[in-house]
Amino acid sequence: MAIEKMKLVRTYGLIDHLDEFIRSCCLSGDFQPENAMDYISGSLGYVPLNEENPYSSSIQKIEEIASIAGVTLKDTFKGDEIIFDADEIEYIDTLKEKLSESFRKRTEISDKLAEVESSAEQFNHFIGIDVPIEELLSCEFLKVRFGSIPKDCYPKLKAYESNNLFVFLESSVDEKSHWGIYSAPRTEIDEVDRIFASLYFDRIRIPFSTGTPKEILAKLNKKKKELTSQLAEIDKQISDFWAENSEHCEQVHAYLEVASLAFDLRRYAAKDSGSDNFIYVGWVPKSSYKWFKQQIKNIDGVSFEEADPEDEKRNSPPVKLRNKKPFRPFEMFVEMYGLPSYGGVDITPFVAITYSLLFGIMFADVGQGLVLAIGGYLVYRLKGTKLAKILVPCGMSSAFFGLIFGSVFGYEELLDPLYHAIGLSGKPLSVMDSINTVLLLAIGIGVALVIISMCLNIFCSLKNKKVGEALFSTNGVVGVILYATLVCAVVGFMSGKTILPTGIVVTVAVVCILLLYFQEILIGMVDKKENYLPEKWSDYIMQNFFEVIEYILTYFSNTVSFLRVGAFVLVHAGMMMVFSSLAGDEYSVGGIISMIFGNIIVIALEGLLTGIQVLRLEFYEMF
Repeated sequence: MAIEKMKLVRTYGLIDHLDEFIRSCCLSGDFQPENAMDYISGSLGYVPLNEENPYSSSIQKIEEIASIAGVTLKDTFKGDEIIFDADEIEYIDTLKEKLSESFRKRTEISDKLAEVESSAEQFNHFIGIDVPIEELLSCEFLKVRFGSIPKDCYPKLKAYESNNLFVFLESSVDEKSHWGIYSAPRTEIDEVDRIFASLYFDRIRIPFSTGTPKEILAKLNKKKKELTSQLAEIDKQISDFWAENSEHCEQVHAYLEVASLAFDLRRYAAKDSGSDNFIYVGWVPKSSYKWFKQQIKNIDGVSFEEADPEDEKRNSPPVKLRNKKPFRPFEMFVEMYGLPSYGGVDITPFVAITYSLLFGIMFADVGQGLVLAIGGYLVYRLKGTKLAKILVPCGMSSAFFGLIFGSVFGYEELLDPLYHAIGLSGKPLSVMDSINTVLLLAIGIGVALVIISMCLNIFCSLKNKKVGEALFSTNGVVGVILYATLVCAVVGFMSGKTILPTGIVVTVAVVCILLLYFQEILIGMVDKKENYLPEKWSDYIMQNFFEVIEYILTYFSNTVSFLRVGAFVLVHAGMMMVFSSLAGDEYSVGGIISMIFGNIIVIALEGLLTGIQVLRLEFYEMF
């Protein structure tokens, strides 16, 4: 539960050693560079390094080569065994030129193939017409149109046949349309076109060809086979060519990626305009400081000096969380919410414990919990997904609370022999028989977590030397006392028992409310802030009146929100009861299949919803 301590280092040396320094110290992730110009005086004659990256164009060319080959580049770089020089640049250019030529030929063939397929599809609709196309298109006194009429409009065509203006010759019929041609005298074609347009005739313009549609289609299918064969041959050439060059090309690309990243880091340096010296400034974690010193010793002509973050007032050090291995997956949630300030308190362990605890309660089932834990572990190992790693502790927590609630994949009696063996008459807590108990426990958990969160806020404020915030804020000492007093009052009222005398409750509540009412002034006095007194007392009194009401409502809403913990416990049990009822005999083949299907739905759907709701409780109710 700590934030990594940092050291500010200023590195000096000859510009010729800058690349060696960056490769040795800046690529490991243990050095956070800063713009050196922000840390030195402008009068010293230093200027920033503004250079064009010499590796970018080569990287782009290799990625274009991979795109042409239709492959994804793999990182196969294993060290500095590649010397990137003019020969390598020429190799990349030659490789791209050869593949580009093959790709150009492939594109031409693909375009021709698409054209042939389109023509074949068009002529296929007219194979019922045994008349050469060239004769139809070259008529002196007639015009011919090719196309289709929707099936629901085809019967209406009969109404126009009596005017003897056109002839429609049907060639084929499919699910939606009647395909064919209509012809009309050239002098009447405009009128006939309007008639067929009203019938939603979909005209197509077929390419000029010789022969009947059937003969043309045969020629097109033959051409299609030839083009498909040529396309396969080109693809094989590209695949073989890439196979011959892929290993070296991928190694060069991986090397260039590293070299490009290292070169981009040069922009943080500052160069002395009057000499060949450079300054490089950055932050090093305290745990990596010995490693950094050793790396500098191995570089000739480079030295450094260190400084503590407290000595640097203009720039804040970066925040790096440092947690034990079980808590590290939950750093993602803390980063999502917002990293604490340097020197603050890392809440990752608290988030990890409370998130796993609440998830386990809301998704309590031994079998489903183990499935989540095992599935999350496998996905993390195979895919490296960080979110999947969080499922391991959450799944184990679900399995633990599943033992308390007595549920294994929705089967409520499987654990009865275990309970009897340890001397229990049955499951420790039957959810559906203890609804009020479940909801009250959920509220109790909420009260405890809210108070712990407020105490954590007090600790953070004190650590940051904000005593006023720790004492008088809504989440400070006054807030804790008021919240605890109100909880005692509500519990006493609901149970009919006196937790605290009414006089004490009223007195403490009134005093705390008054302190919260004037908290801005009190915090300003204690923390010695400037201009803490209000400009207009009338506005201050009116505004704080509503803010105090909002504070009390927030306490209430934050507490009531934890009812969702109990609600999800009941929903989980209820959903499995539904699938159990649908299964009938749970131990029959059909019943087992039904329960498997039900468990898959519950794990996928409710598991997702539970994760979201717990995260909401963490972000909105506790922080």
